[in-house]
Amino acid sequence: MVSAIAERHPGARGLVQLRRVLDLVDGGAESPPETRTRLLIVRDGLPRPETQILVRDGSGRVVARSDLGWESWRVLVEYDGDHHWLDERQRSRDIDRAADLEALGWAVIRVSAELLRDRPDVVLERVRAKLRMAGAPV
Repeated sequence: MVSAIAERHPGARGLVQLRRVLDLVDGGAESPPETRTRLLIVRDGLPRPETQILVRDGSGRVVARSDLGWESWRVLVEYDGDHHWLDERQRSRDIDRAADLEALGWAVIRVSAELLRDRPDVVLERVRAKLRMAGAPV
């Protein structure tokens, strides 16, 4: 809808900035930190990740739904909020899930609040390394 309005007013002030922002919009994020993680990756010039990727096993059973990633390179990025670290049951499920994903040939980059906030360069280094190992042109 916003892009349609912008098209009807080609000379409007701020249109260049609006188009730049619209290009970054993705309705798949389920939390603000997921959005911040995705924008960090995109703004660094890395390939744009897909959101909410369904990973299936050989029989078609859904093994996981991941926050972000690149299905073609089998690389996932997971933002883990506090409950992933503090809730024992959740932590156990995460460990099993990681093993399932690894067995299917997926690489997973885990991102915590502290890592995203204080060391975004480390997030980018890890993403770049996994993409490179998977054959992505980075």
